[in-house]
Amino acid sequence: MLAQSTPNAPFAQAVLTWYDKFGRKHLPWQQNKTLYGVWLSEVMLQQTQVATVIPYFERFVKTFPNLTALADAPLDEVLHLWTGLGYYARARNLHKAAQVMRDQYCGKFPTEFEQVLALPGVGRSTAGAILSSCLNAPYAILDGNVKRVLSRYLR
Repeated sequence: MLAQSTPNAPFAQAVLTWYDKFGRKHLPWQQNKTLYGVWLSEVMLQQTQVATVIPYFERFVKTFPNLTALADAPLDEVLHLWTGLGYYARARNLHKAAQVMRDQYCGKFPTEFEQVLALPGVGRSTAGAILSSCLNAPYAILDGNVKRVLSRYLR
């Protein structure tokens, strides 16, 4: 429930109402939500449309069902599966980050903001999106969509 004492509470309530009515709630990474799945989706969605990402995400999690499987895979296999999605640095960073998590966090996804932020290819918005989505942690997400909504609201 949203506290009504803040000056922006009506705006926040309007956004939540819109999401309840029109928001996408049945995407593959939203079902049986895991830090691994949300991380994959957030990286794949960087500068790429949702409809394009869905089949790549599904193939990726089928081939690499967890961090260790991704970390242990040859980079060439990761890049091959990424073919057509573009921005290949994202795939290299996913692979590198999975290896970091395998080696430094015993194959677990870290849950502290600074640890997530330190992963290759993860910025503040991506770290915030992962932790707020999976852990209900209060981190800001400032992507292109949020900027567009805020710019219209603040006019």
